[in-house]
Amino acid sequence: MPPTITATDRPLEKTPADAVVVGIGKGTSGPLPTPGAEAVDRLLGGRLLSALADLGARGAPDEVTRLSTLGQGPFPVVAAVGLGAPEPTGGYSPEAVRRAAGAASRALSGRGSVVTLLAAVGGAPDAERVHAVGEGSLLGAYEFTAYKSDLPADRPAPPTEFTVVVPDAGAAKAPLARVRAVTEAVALVRDLVNTPPNDLHPAELAARGAEAGKAAGLSAEILDEDDLAAGGYGGVLAVGSGSARGPRLLRLTYSGRKARRKVALVGKGITFDSGGLSIKPAANMHHMTSDMAGAAAVIATACLVARLGLPVELTATVPMAENLPSGSAYRPADVVTFRNGKKAEITNTDAEGRVVLADAIARAAEDSPDVLLETSTLTGAQLVALGSRTAGVMGSDDLRDAVVAASRRSGEPMWPMPMPEELRRGIDSPIADFVNANADRMGGMLVGAHFLAEFVPAGLPWAHIDIAGPSYNTGAPWGYTPKGGTGVPVRTLLATIEDLIAG
Repeated sequence: MPPTITATDRPLEKTPADAVVVGIGKGTSGPLPTPGAEAVDRLLGGRLLSALADLGARGAPDEVTRLSTLGQGPFPVVAAVGLGAPEPTGGYSPEAVRRAAGAASRALSGRGSVVTLLAAVGGAPDAERVHAVGEGSLLGAYEFTAYKSDLPADRPAPPTEFTVVVPDAGAAKAPLARVRAVTEAVALVRDLVNTPPNDLHPAELAARGAEAGKAAGLSAEILDEDDLAAGGYGGVLAVGSGSARGPRLLRLTYSGRKARRKVALVGKGITFDSGGLSIKPAANMHHMTSDMAGAAAVIATACLVARLGLPVELTATVPMAENLPSGSAYRPADVVTFRNGKKAEITNTDAEGRVVLADAIARAAEDSPDVLLETSTLTGAQLVALGSRTAGVMGSDDLRDAVVAASRRSGEPMWPMPMPEELRRGIDSPIADFVNANADRMGGMLVGAHFLAEFVPAGLPWAHIDIAGPSYNTGAPWGYTPKGGTGVPVRTLLATIEDLIAG
């Protein structure tokens, strides 16, 4: 069961818990107090800040300093979490608060109930700040234990109850209801990405996606190999041809009341990517369990939109395949014919994501949406250009910039990338409409976007979000981001859709 989260406006001394969380800023000469820290300081007789300084607390991001209250409050432990240096205005951004809440959750494993005073950090606890505290707290408490066979009953598990202290508990109900919906959607993505590929082959991913969609009130359609052949999905079939576990295409549809926009979502669902006959090096190939993160994010976003009852028509088109080498695998030098009739010469079977996405984008465009949003772990070049935490966004300038703006509010870093016209020549083919991979590999992330653009009808605003790095954390946990699946970019997709509705 996911952790619970509620709000209270009771005095701190009447709010018992296993731990209390306060925020501290990073000052030039030591930790800086915040309103929440000051409240705990009063309960502890004015000794909190001096004790933190004695323990070496600096207030840096992700830093958590724990100390005993020695019976001086209704909680045995205080967790002081760093917020970093304050902004010029003297406050802290919602993302700094969100990250601090997540770091505190991770540090408080073994504490069942947690009271957090982070909503008061840097200003009035408005809906945005309450939402940030809630998201960080619940996302930081995520863990994936489905394949742990010997978990002891008394292990230090993440907190199960969070209470956010606010001036008006009634006003916090709506933001926290939204928090629960958003964090459950993110947890669904994390669970799917973390599930190993032997248990999450294309048919299983399609079935789980359809099940989640139906539970949220969506209609679901799954196309199997015969349906894909009849529908002309040559790209999906080609990539899936090397595996004994056949490809699928999932369609989820939602029609909100008084819909204001019509949105198409597309996500790449390669349940495992060996590279096919253009096989990858063995080192780190196990990370390719995450190559369906775009599909998982699109499925979860569609469910989230339905759960929130947004006034939008939305269809998610999700191609799924396992890219393996075998005697039946597609080959370099093959020519693949896609659903819209275009043809690509295959020069690299490891550039398979764009091959399945081509069919899905062509199909999604047939619904005549107002906009098309696509996300995928498309290129290693994304990590080279932007690192492991920042996604690249390409496509129509206005929609691309709208996605990036939404990402800044959501706390999922993204950067707008160009599509220089001269790079399109890199996918010219002497025998087909284009090749699927440029030979010199220069500007690989941008060339991948050019390939996808071939399947977007003229005049349709579209955005491609390359999440090759941000969707899967191969390093240590940080903030509210665990090791493994991260859930990126569900929160940005939701914010973008809400912006489109509002506009």
